[in-house]
Formats: sequence, C-alpha cells, structure tokens
Amino acid sequence: MILIADSGSTKTDWCVVENGVLLQQIFTKGTNPFFQSEEEISNEIETALLPQLRTKELDAVYFYGAGCGFPDKISMVHRAITQHLKVKGDVEVSTDMLAAARGLCGHGAGIACIMGTGSNSCYYNGKEIVTNVSPLGFILGDEGSGACLGKLLVGDVLKNQMTPELKDKFLSQFNLTPGEIIDRVYRKPFPNRFLASLSPFLAQNLDEPCVHTLVLSSFKAFLKRNVMQYDYRHSKVHFIGSVAFYYKDVLEEAAQEMGIQLGNIIKSPMEGLIKYHNEK
Repeated sequence: MILIADSGSTKTDWCVVENGVLLQQIFTKGTNPFFQSEEEISNEIETALLPQLRTKELDAVYFYGAGCGFPDKISMVHRAITQHLKVKGDVEVSTDMLAAARGLCGHGAGIACIMGTGSNSCYYNGKEIVTNVSPLGFILGDEGSGACLGKLLVGDVLKNQMTPELKDKFLSQFNLTPGEIIDRVYRKPFPNRFLASLSPFLAQNLDEPCVHTLVLSSFKAFLKRNVMQYDYRHSKVHFIGSVAFYYKDVLEEAAQEMGIQLGNIIKSPMEGLIKYHNEK
C-alpha cells in the first residue's frame, strides 16, 4: 500500500493506492517549503491529513511538490512526512514538475508543462527530467499561470486598460477595492494564491477582446520563453493543470500560432502517477 501526493501551491492531492487501485483520496491545502516552515508543513499533515487517513502504515510514500527542487527543502518535507507516518520502505520527495512529466508521459519521452497556480516545463526522457527552463515564480516568470494571469488582470484593471464596465464588474464580483488589492499582493502571505483566485474572471469574460488578448498573449509568452527552448519540433508538448484544462481552446490557439504540436491536456497528474508507480 502506497501513498502518492501531488502538492501545488494551492492544494495537495493525497491518494492511498494498492496494486494500482485507488483506495482513498484526500485533499488538503498546498505545501511549498519555499514559503512555509517545516513546522507549518508538519502541522498541515497532522491536522488535515491524519484525521482523514484510514491507515498510517504504508509501504512507501511518493510526495511530489512545488518548491521541492533543492536538498534542504526535500529534507524539510521528508522530515515532516516521517514524523507522522509509519513507512516500511522509501519516502521519496520530488518536484511537482517530475509529477507532471510522469503523469503526462509515463515511461515515454516528451515535453511536459504545468499551467496551474504556477507554471513550469521540462524535457523528460521517460525516466527523468533532462532539461528544465527555470519558471522563476510569478514575479519574474510563471507565464500563463493562474498567478500571472491574475497579476496581469489586476494591473490592467487598476491602470484602466479594461473598459469601465469590466473594471466595475471585477471589483464588484470580488468585493475588492484598489487599496485592498495592493494590501493582499504586497503585505499579506501567499500573493500568488490570491492572484490565481482572481483569474477565473478571465475565463468568464473570454468573449471580451481585451480579455482574450491578455490570456492569449500570456500563453504565447509561456510557449516562447519556455517550450521553444526544447526540441519542440520533434516532440509533442503535454500540459497539466487547471489553467491549461479550463483555457484549452486559447492554449490550442496559441500553440497553432507558434507552430507547436500539443499532446495531452489534463487537469491532474494523479491518474497517470498511479499507473506509473504500479508499472514501476
């Protein structure tokens, strides 16, 4: 019996699996060791996961998470897991990018991309990530992500680049003032989550030319600044994440304009991860 976790900045999907069969699925808040302490991550496991978990004795744990790309961050998450769970075998902590690659490509090669709260990409050879263009986070990069789309949306709203009707609709829908937005972005924790929470407004108003242009431009920026640094002419490009899934039509439009061949576009890597670890 194994536990597989896919953790982004917004939520963590925990699945208890036996012989490729899903026995239990639990959702908790996202964990990111870049923004959270070991104590905070440990507390989330103890208070949100354990009360729901039907078994605490496991053969292995495979945790894939945002921010788990450096040894000290991996160790932090590893300690938080082993503090609360009895694991007979391995406890592997890997990046959410590897989860996306394994979930999308399995044991085959391809270009795998994440487009959710954050964005990322890699070239995967069927076993490991060979090349990765650094996503740089929502301030310097993360093109096409929910956080980046939210940032662009807020910027356009507050700088009057959208129609007065759209601006009023946005502020009214989220019950926000310009001052509150500035406070949430610059003074409160997890501004990336806040900005990503605003991005559905774009999906609701995609028929507005200025909104469609904003989303399309951000997706094209992602493809140009990330995907086109790999051998995209000879590889399909696969996507995972809520933004890729819900804006699929615009993503396909961007890819067609850039001469990029898309493969799978799915919301979550978990089904693919369960299959991958069952075949391992």
